[in-house]
Amino acid sequence: LQSHSACSLQSINQANKMALRNWVRETGIDLVQINGQRRYGGPPPGWVGSPPPAGSEVFIGKLPQEMYENTLIPLFQSVGKLYEFRLMMTFSGLNRGFAYAKYSNWQGAREAIATLNNLEVQEGYTIVVCKSLEKCELSVDGLPASVSQKYLEAVVLKATEGVLSITLHASPYQKKAKLAVLKYSSHRAAAMAKKTLTEGNVKLCGENMNVGWLKPELKEKLRLCKEKHGKHLGSPKQLLMSLKLCDVLDCLNTLCRQKCLGTPRFFTKCVQVKPGGWLQYWCQLVIPAWPFPFGGLLWVQEDAPNTGGREKAKSAVARLPSDVLLLSAGVEHGPGGEVVLFQLWFQFVGVYF
Repeated sequence: LQSHSACSLQSINQANKMALRNWVRETGIDLVQINGQRRYGGPPPGWVGSPPPAGSEVFIGKLPQEMYENTLIPLFQSVGKLYEFRLMMTFSGLNRGFAYAKYSNWQGAREAIATLNNLEVQEGYTIVVCKSLEKCELSVDGLPASVSQKYLEAVVLKATEGVLSITLHASPYQKKAKLAVLKYSSHRAAAMAKKTLTEGNVKLCGENMNVGWLKPELKEKLRLCKEKHGKHLGSPKQLLMSLKLCDVLDCLNTLCRQKCLGTPRFFTKCVQVKPGGWLQYWCQLVIPAWPFPFGGLLWVQEDAPNTGGREKAKSAVARLPSDVLLLSAGVEHGPGGEVVLFQLWFQFVGVYF
């Protein structure tokens, strides 16, 4: 009976996977799978401006494991405009029974909870839809007392994305050990970092290292400790980079982390090819917490076919926000900054070697 049931489930799952592939082909929707989760959007095509405010995301639980985005995305789009949809996946290709849907505003999230919570999506499967906590902070306990801020930054920044700050504290739970608090730009970035640090091959030189969500009681304990002793081992206000900046992309990522603007996202498309290795690219760069995108058309010249024209285009467009952020001296908004961004967007047409 168990063998027959397993075969039946496998048959259903193969049919559902085929339906998913057909749906992706027909709609042209872009699904990206990274580190155990498959994502649509974040931002979706055509999105301009900042990400949705806090409170715009819902948690979806008790999903049938053989149900995929071709069913789920249309269902959750039926109650509001989706900004992002993330389905947690197993290595075998089944979903892990839960997902997250982020809407363009909090009204969409509220409508999803009111309409879809306790909905029977399949015989015997009633899903749970509730407000996502959108936790963005991790605690890493059990680090050796000898670990330094510089070393910790180097390891965490190499292994994870979207880091806003890293702080070191004396561990309140283990003698002669340190505890780190890692703050990320979004819940998605924090969740992916948690998975990487717990399931990956990242070494933080602590045998009894414990990675988890930062609990409110621990956060309060660290706050009281800071007040009592006047300081902690690392500054949470700004991540001071000790890593060497190799190029303009590194510089941009560093500036965005320091100013808590989120992880930059590039969109590029080759629109014209000419002899001599010349390629014309349309480029757009979106920084989540910046009010406008950067971009335009530019020509790049490849040294040989398929030798990094797209990377040259990305590096060129990355210079625009890097210059603005460096000149802004920490001022993120204001008439001067807005005028500069407006002019850059419409005047950026260049040649890059």
